[in-house]
Amino acid sequence: MRSMTISGAAAVCGGRLVGYTGEDRPIGRAVIDSRQVQPGDLFVAYRGEKADGHSFIAGALESGAACCLAEYLPEGVSGPAILVGNVQKALEDICTAYRTGLHIPVIGITGSVGKTTAKEMISAVLSQHMNVLKTEGNLNNRIGVPMTVSRIEEEHQAAVIEMGISGFGEMTALARIAQPTIAVFTVIGHAHLEFLHDLDGVYRAKTEMLGFLPKDGTVIYNGDDAMLRRLDCPQRLISYGLGEDCLVRAVDIEQLPSGRTRCRINCSGRSINAEIPAYGQHMVYAALEGAAAGFAMGLSDAEIEAGIAAYKTVGRRGVVTDTGYITLVDDCYNANPDSMRCAIDSLMKLPGRHVCVLSDMREMGSNSPEMHRELGEYALERGIDFAAAYGPMSKYLAEAMGSRAAYFETRDELIAALPELIRKGDSVLVKASLGMHLEPAADTLKTLTEKK
Repeated sequence: MRSMTISGAAAVCGGRLVGYTGEDRPIGRAVIDSRQVQPGDLFVAYRGEKADGHSFIAGALESGAACCLAEYLPEGVSGPAILVGNVQKALEDICTAYRTGLHIPVIGITGSVGKTTAKEMISAVLSQHMNVLKTEGNLNNRIGVPMTVSRIEEEHQAAVIEMGISGFGEMTALARIAQPTIAVFTVIGHAHLEFLHDLDGVYRAKTEMLGFLPKDGTVIYNGDDAMLRRLDCPQRLISYGLGEDCLVRAVDIEQLPSGRTRCRINCSGRSINAEIPAYGQHMVYAALEGAAAGFAMGLSDAEIEAGIAAYKTVGRRGVVTDTGYITLVDDCYNANPDSMRCAIDSLMKLPGRHVCVLSDMREMGSNSPEMHRELGEYALERGIDFAAAYGPMSKYLAEAMGSRAAYFETRDELIAALPELIRKGDSVLVKASLGMHLEPAADTLKTLTEKK
């Protein structure tokens, strides 16, 4: 935020500047971890559940922070600091004002599933033509979005910002800060139903973003999603998907034995050959999102192709590994009914016996037992050979699958049983909501070898 000074930040958030008498200085990134402070940064002192950031103000200043944003100063610390009544609101005010002064395209990405994958793919494509800033990791909430905006500097020609919510009004807060010029909607699915109640609620909450898009902005949306086909707004609409009526459409899809995915993407007479270095039909949608953003921003076919090929999988999102014993699909990062079904569909395209190692989909609300039961029925219909599951909700999934499933009371019991359940040549999907901590199961599967 080099164009924002300490006094300017204090003014826009209504804060009181203390302990600062020198020449007014520009501030850099907003940082909430004092260990990551670099000279010139703005250290933001949040009161967290486990720690109070105010306790680390002195250390942040010693590391070179230009200033601290805080609600109080600990004894013995004199600043410089901007003191406010609410650190969260003040940070949002500062970053909103900073974003208003920027004149670059900002791509805001939301949806019930696939946001981070879309962010990485779109960034990979646009980076073939311009200097792009993107959200780090999955910092997509009311702390992460302003932090991302604060990192935009003069050299950046575009920003790709992931925007995640779990309740009504949250997207309004995020969109006010990010002020996107292009909105990307991945899918309206069964996520955070505990707070958003139903698909109509998810749709209303996600599309709050549209109220902050300029009239000459662009909306890129999944044209295969029944809810998103309802979009009616003054901005330019670009649909993507597999359906014949989608403007940006994928055809000739191939799932390669290597775990890569290949397809052709057509748009208004243009056609590109996409080779995606990742597994699953959901990656076709990610490539479509990247291509649609590239088309919208004037990239050439060659640049779009190169960007899709440059995509790199983030974390444990559908990582395919040939262990020498099995084909492992490590998708431990998150889960909801839509992403589970997509993962099962993609698993069925891999060779060998098809096995799922699963746990609960969280935040599904009062219908969670039925959703898990329906997922078990779907796995049966699609031809899954066997499933191993643990978690209070996954009991319903296992019951639906009958003799083709085994249920375990604990994760440790499930992991201990894997060597006997898994056979050489199997293709195994490991997937659950992040809070179920199924990563050790995937790690164990990587170590399996032929029994002697």
